[in-house]
Amino acid sequence: MEKQQNEMKKRENRRKQQRYLQKRMGMTLALLLVITGVGVAAAVMAANSKKDKGTVETIADPAADEVKNKPEQPEETGEPEPEPQDDSALILKEADLLAMGYDYDGAIEKIKSYEGYESVSEMTAAIEDYETRKGECVPVNVSEITHVFYHTLVVDPEKAFANQENDPQAVGNNQWMTTIDEFNKITQTMYDEGYVLVDLHDIAEETVDENGVSHFKEGTIMLPPGKKAFVLSLDDLSYYHSYDGYGYASKMVLDENGRPKCEYVQDDGTTVVGDFDAVPLLDKFIEEHPDAAYKGARGTIALTGYNGILGYRTDISYQTVPDDINADKKKWLEEHPDFNLETERAQAKTVAEAMMAEGWRFASHTWGHLKVGEASMERIQADTTKWKENVEPIVGATDTIIFAHGQDLAGWPEGYQPGNEKFEYLKEQGFNYFCNVDSMQYGVQIRDNYVRQSRRNLDGFRIYYNSVGQENTLSDLFNAAEIIDPKRPPVPPLNK
Repeated sequence: MEKQQNEMKKRENRRKQQRYLQKRMGMTLALLLVITGVGVAAAVMAANSKKDKGTVETIADPAADEVKNKPEQPEETGEPEPEPQDDSALILKEADLLAMGYDYDGAIEKIKSYEGYESVSEMTAAIEDYETRKGECVPVNVSEITHVFYHTLVVDPEKAFANQENDPQAVGNNQWMTTIDEFNKITQTMYDEGYVLVDLHDIAEETVDENGVSHFKEGTIMLPPGKKAFVLSLDDLSYYHSYDGYGYASKMVLDENGRPKCEYVQDDGTTVVGDFDAVPLLDKFIEEHPDAAYKGARGTIALTGYNGILGYRTDISYQTVPDDINADKKKWLEEHPDFNLETERAQAKTVAEAMMAEGWRFASHTWGHLKVGEASMERIQADTTKWKENVEPIVGATDTIIFAHGQDLAGWPEGYQPGNEKFEYLKEQGFNYFCNVDSMQYGVQIRDNYVRQSRRNLDGFRIYYNSVGQENTLSDLFNAAEIIDPKRPPVPPLNK
């Protein structure tokens, strides 16, 4: 009889624990809704305060008003509110999030950090589940990890692609840029096909010897059967002056919650804040689909510096105004008489730090978008110095260089050999990861002293010519005919 009573008591305790956890999660959701409503209201108030200046900042979220205007309803439970005993529900939620991103060890450690987890049936059951899922994973073939990249996304195709016959900038927009509609379709399709985003640094394992020298070998990435790893990078996230008026975002900013977003200037001159480029779009997608990224991975952002970074005019030339400064910079300075270099750099640094907190990494794209294969050694050295003086203090040191114009310092498969002066100089400057552009499906070189990966451009040129059947370079990723933006005109061939 005593044994039966004990068992009944245990079952009752488990039921109480389940009710408590359900209640805790409901309370958390309700709290999030309230916070969202308050945040949106604050954003609207901030927008109204800026109307006198002719600029309105708002959050580009059609669902915001619905949340904001929804009256708060008292929770009706039909039973007394249980007194919170601990944060086990929060711990379980955090652990589940880690597990969804394939970090099973991290999920298990998270639960084991909770004192007394052994006596909480939900926690011990979760550990058992994580162990099972971890055991089902298989190693990824690192040599078969593809690397895709985008430039700044087109927000308004009608602006970006207009006047193809007589506007060289519009032709370039059509050839090199991807629209938001295309990006979203590609992201969803690749996810549906089992692609999982991994960090560039996941593909290799680095060790440092007693002399401080780095050595590299293939990394270990464990994913469930059927999943396919890929790397992503973004080029030129500087919002160049040449993009003005062509339907692009104008800069990266933070919203009222400190999340990376973009500013976009509308036709009437007002400014809205929202998901107008790849960074906030991918952040949002991964937040909704945590299994789309391996251990919270994001992409690598390749930055130049001559127009500043992230839409901020952070280059020293805006302050010194040398004799050879170009017309775009002169015009911008005339339109911004209150420009202050340190303010621009501080704002850019704040945004960059928030992006890195989300998992994004930064790389050099050379300060001046340099063709390294053609440039002299002296020019590469001068350019690297400019990048380190004007960009590195904002985004931090990086060990990755993503070459502009698709150029490289050696061919495939021979790689970088001893005596390659340019490579050896860049190694001395701290670069260990090197990326070029190539349409081949896979291009991975992991040598003892460097890591190299080729990248595939998912731009207007590739999408268009794959969609009309003149190329077949993207079919392993998606059907380009289903991806291409209907507002994209025929893409002219590249000038050789």
